[in-house]
Amino acid sequence: MELQINGRPVQAEADPDMPLLWVLRDVLHMTGTKFGCGVAACGACTVRIDGQAVRSCVTPVSTVAGRRIETIEALGTPEQPHPLQAAWIAEQVPQCGYCQSGMLMAAAALLAKKPRPTDADIDEAITNICRCGTYQRVRAAIHRAAGTAAPSGSVARAATAPAARARSRQS
Repeated sequence: MELQINGRPVQAEADPDMPLLWVLRDVLHMTGTKFGCGVAACGACTVRIDGQAVRSCVTPVSTVAGRRIETIEALGTPEQPHPLQAAWIAEQVPQCGYCQSGMLMAAAALLAKKPRPTDADIDEAITNICRCGTYQRVRAAIHRAAGTAAPSGSVARAATAPAARARSRQS
């Protein structure tokens, strides 16, 4: 089947039911998108499909044929980082780094939809789970990339909001 990945047509020989994540990683050898939980809970596998953040671990590849797929490989380069990547570095977001590609793709989808997001917008859009707990830095980086200042007190709320959401999903 033909896919449109990062602005290019790509031929992929894969079972139509194979999750997009495995087509990207195992068939096309694009390893920037990560496997986390396999049940669309953690967001490590987030890519953008037609501009929307999508969990690729549960998305059958046949459902995205002919649609615009964007992976972390298209966001920026070390020489020309995307504003989010530059903000990620400035705010020292990555700790272990494993969830970062999915976080960045979710943040890119948010900023494309809402160029000046509020804390509430960020909390609603970034449902990715980071085991290192860098939520406050993620929020600060999104505000930096958007050219907005984080309201005072937002750091404390950001540190607890995603963890509370994760706990509520498990119950």
